[in-house]
Amino acid sequence: MTGCWDPVSTPAPDPDLRLVLVVAVALVDVDGRVLLAQRPPGKAMAGLWEFPGGKVAPGETPEAALVRELREELGIDTAASCLAPLTFASHRYETFHLLMPLYACRVWQGTPVAREGQRLAWVRVERMGEYPMPAADIPLVAMLRDLL
Repeated sequence: MTGCWDPVSTPAPDPDLRLVLVVAVALVDVDGRVLLAQRPPGKAMAGLWEFPGGKVAPGETPEAALVRELREELGIDTAASCLAPLTFASHRYETFHLLMPLYACRVWQGTPVAREGQRLAWVRVERMGEYPMPAADIPLVAMLRDLL
C-alpha cells in the first residue's frame, strides 16, 4: 500500500494522555500582516511566538472562547461571525496532546494592546520563519501563506 498511512509509526493510544483544546486566530490587518504574540516569562514555552488565543472552557464554543480571549488578552472586540475557520493543528507534546483550530479574522474593533505581559508583532507571512514558534504552530504558517 502506498500513501500516507504507516501502521508502524502510528502511535498507540495512551489513555493517560490529556487532550487540550485551545483556539487561535490569525488577525490580518489591512496590509496583510498577521499579529503574533510572544509568550511572556514564567509561562510554558516562554519566548516563543504564537497566534493569539487560549483554552476553550468547558461548555464554551471555540468561537466564543476566541472572542473572550481576544477581549481579555488584546482588548479588542470581534464577533463569532467575523471568525473564518481556516485549519487546525493536532500535535502531541510530551505531557498532553494539543488540538487547536485556527481562525482568520480581518474585522475587529479597537487596537490590539498587550494586556498579559506579552510582546506583540505585526508580521508578514513570509517573515514568520524568523519568529521561533511552538511546534504546533509551525505547520499553520504554510496554510496562512496559501491564504494570504
